[in-house]
Amino acid sequence: MTRNPLNWSFRIHCLLGALACGGLLAYALYVEHGMLMQPCPLCILQRIAFLAVGLVCLVGAIHGPRRAGVRAVYGVLAAISAIVGAAIAAWHVRMQLLPPDEVPSCGGMELGYMVKAFPLRTVIDKVFTGSGDCAKIDWTFLGVSMPGWTLLCFVLLATAALYAGFRRR
Repeated sequence: MTRNPLNWSFRIHCLLGALACGGLLAYALYVEHGMLMQPCPLCILQRIAFLAVGLVCLVGAIHGPRRAGVRAVYGVLAAISAIVGAAIAAWHVRMQLLPPDEVPSCGGMELGYMVKAFPLRTVIDKVFTGSGDCAKIDWTFLGVSMPGWTLLCFVLLATAALYAGFRRR
């Protein structure tokens, strides 16, 4: 008799979520350092969102709570982090779909420099008004750009987190 993978324990679900986020972040670092493609500010924010989801999942896997309410809290926290990441990825996809003459430009500054040089509100405004770098498509797989794939991953992670957090045991 085979065991249904959806009936795995909360701890296993969280561990798989943490491993998925770790794998996605490792691939992002490979693309940056191995393929020499510099991330734009929106890419960095998506990495931070994957890190947040991964950390919530890792803590949930280590803790392995027995109470349904605590599992639900972990599920909701991971899902919120994933939804924030999905919103950033969706905005990034939107920018990539704009006609070239409508893409705003902020000079392509690095996020690290902006955080040091400007107040947080200015950094957020500059990141979400975009730059030519954020609209550029350097990488595709099956015709979908990297932000499109990260959007899909965030949606899957949010769904899985809510399932793991609210599933009856």
